[in-house]
Amino acid sequence: MDSRTALFQHHRPRLFGLAYRMLGSPADAEDVLHDAWLRWHAQETDRLDDPEAWLVTVTTRIALDRLRRARTEREHYTGPWLPEPMPTDAERPEAEAERSETLSLSFLLLLERLSPEERAAFLLTEVFDYRHAEAAAILGIAEDACRQRVHRARTRLREGRPRFRVDAGTQRRLLQRFVAAMQRPDLASLRALFAEDAVHISDGGGVVRAALRPLHGAERLARLYQQVAGQLSGRAIRFELAMLNGAPALLIHEGDRLGTALWIEIDEDGEHIAAVHALRHPDKLARLQAVTKTRAPTSLS
Repeated sequence: MDSRTALFQHHRPRLFGLAYRMLGSPADAEDVLHDAWLRWHAQETDRLDDPEAWLVTVTTRIALDRLRRARTEREHYTGPWLPEPMPTDAERPEAEAERSETLSLSFLLLLERLSPEERAAFLLTEVFDYRHAEAAAILGIAEDACRQRVHRARTRLREGRPRFRVDAGTQRRLLQRFVAAMQRPDLASLRALFAEDAVHISDGGGVVRAALRPLHGAERLARLYQQVAGQLSGRAIRFELAMLNGAPALLIHEGDRLGTALWIEIDEDGEHIAAVHALRHPDKLARLQAVTKTRAPTSLS
């Protein structure tokens, strides 16, 4: 490996972590890094005073342009949009970064509240620890403008961010209870899983059947999953626990195909599910399945 390639690979985990947090898609993040590599390869790197700063600047600006286009596309997306998950223990350089709270799927979804410019400024300063002056230089804006973007981002995220954290063991236990209730779909057992104000969000992208808007309330969610359990009855269904973006999640396989990736948020008492996110878009699931199929499953069925 030549020195130019070695230097790029050295910084790759940081660049990927930034691009993925910006876009919420591993495939899009990889595309950003490919474009950044092409520009890096064409650059006279021996003349750079700070190669890392150059790479972060180029990656940020490419990701920002892509995010602006993606936001326009997501305005016409059929139903809710959910970020694409990554297995925590993936055999790749960015695996360490995936253990961060700021890689959680709930946090990535929360970032969708921000404008592309606010998202970039917030990530650079609050996640990647750049000073406001450094982030402003990366973004090509005044330092005061950068501070304003970060302030607005903090305010918007504070309104939607959970006030408490739940450990992985509690999430895993509730997912196991969820699977047990799905295998014997009694309405009362299902209802007991959910907080009274629980919400269900599913992403089918208009390609497969999924709720086109968030559903609210324990009773409604219990009836929804009782219906889903009935539809799955008699099929070759396998439930599998997995770690996605550093947190327990549930993969529901229909034969050889991954049909749903599901992750949850938990209420303050740690006993009820406060939110269910169900990723059902076939293209997103196919990409996830491609990177998980070589791992030993933790089957629950």
